[in-house]
Amino acid sequence: MSRVWDIPVQESTRVRDARVAAEAACAEVSLDAPSTAAAALVATELATNLVKHASGGRIVINLVGSADSRAGTEPCVQIVSLDHGPGIGDVGAASADGYTTSAASLGAGLGTCRRVADDFDLHSRPGEGTVAVARITSTRTSRAKGSGRAGSGLRTGGSVQVGRNLRVGGSVRVGGGVRAGDSVRAGGVTASYAHAEHSGDAFAWVRSGSRVTLLLADGLGHGEKAAEASTAAVEELRRDADLPPADLLRRLHTVLRTTRGAAVGVAQLDEDTGRLAFAGVGNIGARLRTGTGWQPFISHPGIVGAHFPATVPLREADWGHDSLLVLHSDGLPGRWVPPLDPLLLAHDPAVVAAVVLRDAGSAARPLRDDTSVAVLTPAADGGP
Repeated sequence: MSRVWDIPVQESTRVRDARVAAEAACAEVSLDAPSTAAAALVATELATNLVKHASGGRIVINLVGSADSRAGTEPCVQIVSLDHGPGIGDVGAASADGYTTSAASLGAGLGTCRRVADDFDLHSRPGEGTVAVARITSTRTSRAKGSGRAGSGLRTGGSVQVGRNLRVGGSVRVGGGVRAGDSVRAGGVTASYAHAEHSGDAFAWVRSGSRVTLLLADGLGHGEKAAEASTAAVEELRRDADLPPADLLRRLHTVLRTTRGAAVGVAQLDEDTGRLAFAGVGNIGARLRTGTGWQPFISHPGIVGAHFPATVPLREADWGHDSLLVLHSDGLPGRWVPPLDPLLLAHDPAVVAAVVLRDAGSAARPLRDDTSVAVLTPAADGGP
């Protein structure tokens, strides 16, 4: 089921809670001791920064797959830090080992996170806050330990490449987030209502040949019963990765009849034709960014597993090098404002999703439901 560790971090006593949550997430997917230690360290560093430099924030831990759409299905522990703090003026400097800052900006500990995580990416804008995403897998020996070789850096313009790390603008990408030849990445974040243990939302992505399918499901209600429905949708996606969106939704309607049912959105990109197709049933939002702005994709009313429509409209659009697709559950306000930062496309898709999630709410305006945001983006240039 969609297990979530959602920890508000407003004071130093919650740093331990973030560390314990990271260890529990690793145990959930049987990660080894070195991986668990790395995840605990990352959670501790990120949570400490929230308290010291951002006046508090939030740690959200999910169990996900790689952002690389050609990678295997090995589970990752994904640790997301979100805040509305002062932001970082110089991300490259703040991400270096041993760098410390004043209380005016975040920075201490980011070098450690960059070094020990399998994937690490960060987005920050002064005056708006910071989002950091780290993923930990069990393949500790396969990581290039040279990622911390600051002496081998090559500086060209606004980017710095150090070992296998690539920094672009306000981002730091580490490890095997993208493989050569990939043209698309996927990722996201799931948060639970009132910091509950289970979220009724879930997302996943699969590849079948040249087609990449991204699914987001919102089980009816909250808690474990809602999570059973969304988890069943994800499991069926992995069994039927070759089905087009409308056919997959019909298949899911049969599978989810024994559950509460769910709202489900399915986006499928055919990399050979450069066409994106979307079909949804229930209250799943979808927006596609192209060179001319944002285009909404509308889901059809209904409940997969309970009340399925006679026809499922299929929306199609061209997919370009500057496209970005956002799927979200109804926990996100219907009038959320898309991020305006032109550099955001270069970031890990989970970072994009976390920025959308963060900017849709605040401590004064907390989200009122389980919330999931999933993102599909082109692969960034200059992979490792």
